[in-house]
Amino acid sequence: MARLILSLEGKMLAEYNMNKERYTIGRLPDNDIRIDNPAVSGHHSLIINILNDSFLEDLSSTNGTYVNGKLIKKHALQHGDVITAGHHQLRFVEDEENTQDEFEKTMVIQPSQRPTALLQAAVESMTAAAAPAAASTPAPAAAPAAAQAADSNATTASRLGLSGEPPAPLRAKLQVLSGAFAGRELDLIKTLTTLGRPGVQVAAISRRADGFYLVHVDSTPEGNYPLINGVAIGSTSRRLNDNDVIQLASVKMGFFES
Repeated sequence: MARLILSLEGKMLAEYNMNKERYTIGRLPDNDIRIDNPAVSGHHSLIINILNDSFLEDLSSTNGTYVNGKLIKKHALQHGDVITAGHHQLRFVEDEENTQDEFEKTMVIQPSQRPTALLQAAVESMTAAAAPAAASTPAPAAAPAAAQAADSNATTASRLGLSGEPPAPLRAKLQVLSGAFAGRELDLIKTLTTLGRPGVQVAAISRRADGFYLVHVDSTPEGNYPLINGVAIGSTSRRLNDNDVIQLASVKMGFFES
């Protein structure tokens, strides 16, 4: 169920559960959400709920209706939107299930959306960081070239946690610490989880046999690396430790092993 949280100058005044089809916002007593302030029109705006979607409409108010600082006539509400009527704000908050879905749509990049060439370069960076010991040990001279290549590929895949064998039973999660999705959690159950916003900042978390590693994939401007505990990770992968704080695309997330 969605909710509206009414506030003035940062002070919470009331909370409304959106369990009806229509909600009117305005100064007069017959409104569902009454805001007794001269800057608010008698019938200022209207919210219509259709199944899981909510739509906001300005009712030709004198001072206008704003969403996230922009003047609107009609607007499809999303989790975290801030409606301004006069001097008051109404924050639109979706329930746990819908919010988690919205977080995953916003921050978790699905395979079809991943910048493939850049992601491949990042994986190669992981490989280079993981392989110095193997590179320093020469293969037996008598071994056939094909067998050496197969062993090398298997070693690299194993280090990255990308082999066909099931990974070690490591468990970890991310918890969002800032922004509209604060408090939401994401279980790191995939071999590779790509996070961020394309065109802003993208990183990947690799699940290997010995732990979880964060690597930079892409950013605008170039070289804008993710932070771990306030320190930029650079171009190579960094192992994550319990309670680390990751900052990516202006969102802070806590890494927790379990």
